[in-house]
Amino acid sequence: MINNNTQQVKAYLAGVNLDDPGFDYSMSELAALAEANNYEVVGQASQKAENVVASTYLGKGKVAEIRDLAQGLGAKVLIVNDELTPVQIRNLEHITKLRVIDRTELILEIFSSRARTRQAKLQVELARLEYELPRLHPSENSLDQQRGNGGAAGGGGFANRGAGESKLELNRRTIGKQISAIKRELREVADQEAVKAARRKASSVPKVALVGYTNAGKSTTMNGLLREFGGGAVRGRDGARERSKEVLAKDMLFATLDTSVRRIDLGDGITFILSDTVGFVSKLPHKLVDSFKATLQEAKDADLLINVVDASDPNMNQMIKTTLAVLDEIGITGRPMITAYNKADLTGRAYPQVEGGDLLYSAEDPASIKALAGLITRRLFSGYGEVTLVLPLAEAGRSLAYLHARSKVVSERYSGDGVHVVARLSPADKERFGQYVVAADADA
Repeated sequence: MINNNTQQVKAYLAGVNLDDPGFDYSMSELAALAEANNYEVVGQASQKAENVVASTYLGKGKVAEIRDLAQGLGAKVLIVNDELTPVQIRNLEHITKLRVIDRTELILEIFSSRARTRQAKLQVELARLEYELPRLHPSENSLDQQRGNGGAAGGGGFANRGAGESKLELNRRTIGKQISAIKRELREVADQEAVKAARRKASSVPKVALVGYTNAGKSTTMNGLLREFGGGAVRGRDGARERSKEVLAKDMLFATLDTSVRRIDLGDGITFILSDTVGFVSKLPHKLVDSFKATLQEAKDADLLINVVDASDPNMNQMIKTTLAVLDEIGITGRPMITAYNKADLTGRAYPQVEGGDLLYSAEDPASIKALAGLITRRLFSGYGEVTLVLPLAEAGRSLAYLHARSKVVSERYSGDGVHVVARLSPADKERFGQYVVAADADA
């Protein structure tokens, strides 16, 4: 399913408008998805209808028209704006003589080519197999070639299934076994990731997650925070730059599928964990939503969400609705959120501007990044304040190590009754060290 051709394949787009006010937007998004998968879009057609045609999705006359137009433009692929049934795909291919790809398969192709980590690759493969399973056809023998040694993995069991078992049943059994094996491996990976997440959750460091529509600028925003607040690179003992902590940021839908996690230190003991999650898109296939729930765990565990929006896109409001709908679908509701309207430099408006609890900014502008950091500080750290503690000498070593790692230690002084410490603490740490508090200033 992965398009490995370096030369662009010409594609023609088609969709049925079921009185959907967002139809034009979804078609323009389909074109962007096609281009992200290295297709050259040469034309498109649409049809208004009350219902799709069960056998061919579009009406027979419209299909014939598309066949002539697409072939005249040299198109080799017909990309359809909805998920099709196996019957619809076969009938459209028979009539148009084009390869037919529906929206779900197109997104799966993109995800397959973008996945980098083991978890992401497994999630995409699971979604792909679950998409293919109901589309198996008795006349198709290509699955053996696509699956490689998949049949061999079933090995000895096949010999005992009886001579009457069809090729279709064998293929279904093979894919069923592969799905079960991938689910088991995903559970193991998820358990490993859960251990890491539990460690982060157990710490007093707040969690912030960047969410939003794909290509809105989440990765660029993370990189801006890393550059501005000293986390841009890991350096060796000689001080030379060794490895960048910045994440991939590219002007492309679904440039990366892997969740990136970085620690951001704003100074004065203000530190948080920032995660950059996979982007959303309208009509995101449910199979992928289900598969990527583990990847989006960082967003579920976050104390604050930053919904990054492309302020320059005319479909901005639709993108916001899409993001909120996907968050609701994966069970992330009622979480504190900053709506960060990015790409203000393309709107002609002055920036950065804090509007209520939200921000108009440009992720490539240092002043904007500082404004975002200030907004995060106000939303997450308003309860922080300087506290004076007297730590017993017997516990001082362990407690001081904790305070230096998780807070801003202003001063420390040893005396006969213990270690006198002035530190800027979170509300949770104020409670943790409450028995040692001797004085507290007003909250910062």
